[in-house]
Amino acid sequence: MLLRSMRLLKIVRVAILYGLDEIIASEFAPPRIARIINRIFFWRDLSAPRGERLRRALEDLGPIFIKFGQVLSTRRDLMPPDIANELTLLQDRVPPFDSELAVKQIEKSLGAHPDLLFATFERTPVASASIAQVHFATLKDGKEVAVKVLRPGMRDIIDHDIGLMHVAADWLERLWADGRRLKAKEVVGEFDKYLHDELDLMREAANASQLRRNFAESTLLMVPEMYWDYCSPSVIVMERMHGIPISQTERLRAEGVDLSKLSRDGVEIFFTQVFRDGFFHADMHPGNILVSVAPESFGRYIALDFGIVGTLNDFDKDYLSQNFLAFFRRDYKRVAEAHIESGWAPKDTRVDELEAAVRACCEPIFDRPLKDISFGQVLLRLFQTSRRFNVEVQPQLVLLQKTLLNVEGLGRQLDPDLDLWKTAKPYLERWMSEQIGWRGFVEQLKVEVPRYSRLLPELPRLAHQALTRYTEGDSQPQNTELIRKLLAEQRRTNMFLGVIVYFGGGLIGGVIVIQLLMHFLKFY
Repeated sequence: MLLRSMRLLKIVRVAILYGLDEIIASEFAPPRIARIINRIFFWRDLSAPRGERLRRALEDLGPIFIKFGQVLSTRRDLMPPDIANELTLLQDRVPPFDSELAVKQIEKSLGAHPDLLFATFERTPVASASIAQVHFATLKDGKEVAVKVLRPGMRDIIDHDIGLMHVAADWLERLWADGRRLKAKEVVGEFDKYLHDELDLMREAANASQLRRNFAESTLLMVPEMYWDYCSPSVIVMERMHGIPISQTERLRAEGVDLSKLSRDGVEIFFTQVFRDGFFHADMHPGNILVSVAPESFGRYIALDFGIVGTLNDFDKDYLSQNFLAFFRRDYKRVAEAHIESGWAPKDTRVDELEAAVRACCEPIFDRPLKDISFGQVLLRLFQTSRRFNVEVQPQLVLLQKTLLNVEGLGRQLDPDLDLWKTAKPYLERWMSEQIGWRGFVEQLKVEVPRYSRLLPELPRLAHQALTRYTEGDSQPQNTELIRKLLAEQRRTNMFLGVIVYFGGGLIGGVIVIQLLMHFLKFY
């Protein structure tokens, strides 16, 4: 409790020192309020631009606040240009920690000094982020690598900040009418989990390996290879990737990169990760993305920093795909029905009323480029609509919402004329046809066949045992439940076998008909 109180005091002290109260008051309060605040804290120096003061405050407050600033830096429709430009420095220019600490961390984690592990090791970090920093090195066999080293003492700092967020979420649900509907405590719990996962660099290496495997045949995205002999929870070593940061649009143009195509490719990469794989990079701010200009991989995205990834189950993917597709088709009735069917909106919600509310929010943004759309206003209106209809926030999709904001922010930087909706619609339509069409049936059959191959031989014995116990008078609830499950499983099996017989019989019948026709034609 003492440490938490000290951390809270530090947050207040930093906010006052850098004049964050003055920044907020100047934007949202009458001018006289800002003047009164400045008189009270007359001793502080506020000569630096407000964007610089905000950036320095977030850096002083640590990783959680830095990540918050990274997200804000991509939202130029929500932030004034001077603040957004300054916050971009948080993406890969966070002040580094002492290189000697990095050397000690490597020696402790990998069991040897960097000078013995590598042919060369650059002590000056090439990039420094909120959780770790990166040094370039060369392996003994000549391969160029990047060495990522965890910042010392991160776990204690994050534990304190997350503790304060839990307290704030608890008070939010107690004092604000919308607090429970927003599931503030669950949202903080999800963020807590993912942030602590990011502290385990072995988990990050595994995430990178999975994403690399998912896009092994892709011509759009490249992911570095991990060198597992040099990986530990505090240090990981990966293939060094060469490219231009995606935020440096002038350099990309000078190299001949088509920015319009790059923006469209980014949309396809996002939807591929979400709907095909259910496994997506959830920290896609510009500091984590390069673009290759090498001849053999020209114009491809290069993903970095895999500490935070999101996953979706089949229900989430199906729900989201139906909503996205209905949204792109302007079928607002289907959007409303999907919300009610999924349980996100109460069952007694009137479809026509929810349909009309969603239409009023979304219709004005269609057929318009990103530069003409204020997503801040759209999100505000959607929030007001969700409050009116008691639509619940889904904590498992918080990372997806954050990633979608990042993707939209990137699209705005690369090509303000990008029509996000028309770009995404064909991909979603193709994905839906693969899920509910013949290909989807075949893939589901592949999944179910091994399960039934194990179950079918056991069904007669299990049914006989259950029925014997039941006829002997042992009609306890657990046996009745067993019989119910067996009957349900048998009905599923009969349906499965019926499908096989139906399609198998049709196939055999078709072969017989073809053979008879060939024989008939040959005879004549």
